[in-house]
Amino acid sequence: MAHHIDRLPAALPAALPAAVLFDRDGTLIHDVPYNSDPSRVEPVPGARAALDRLRRAGVPVGVVSNQSGIARGLITPEALREVNARVEELLGPFDVWTVCPHDDGDGCGCRKPAPGLVLRAAASLGVGPGDCVVIGDIGRDVAAALAAGARAMLVPTPETLPAEVAAAPEVVPDITTAVDRLLG
Repeated sequence: MAHHIDRLPAALPAALPAAVLFDRDGTLIHDVPYNSDPSRVEPVPGARAALDRLRRAGVPVGVVSNQSGIARGLITPEALREVNARVEELLGPFDVWTVCPHDDGDGCGCRKPAPGLVLRAAASLGVGPGDCVVIGDIGRDVAAALAAGARAMLVPTPETLPAEVAAAPEVVPDITTAVDRLLG
């Protein structure tokens, strides 16, 4: 009687996140402070391809963005809508947008590092925040993710403070690497 050796199954990939939520400025697009001009929207390298890979994998994608320029009178809500429309034109559709129009002194629960934007995005998508990943470029993004119970990934830019990099639980060099890690 021949003995056969059962092959061990390949390692199962980690479960896909229920959603991936991105900071907008500095993460998906180059940061232009208080940008009200859609023609100045420029995606970071690899953003469209990374987002498209998540979409093809069936992972909802969203944006969680502080926009204090509204509270400060530096950008109108209409200009923000136009800039966000340009972001979608260049990067494809997002399943959810959550934006905080407040300034630091307003005491809202949505302005990152508070968890409100992440919680609202997860609720809008019908998923638990603990099953989401938040990808951002500064400590506020990481803090908001962790406060909401989500996984946080930091993609540092030259503006990211060294202390923010040191404190982040997960640091990746770029958005492509972040998505590689999430999709296995």
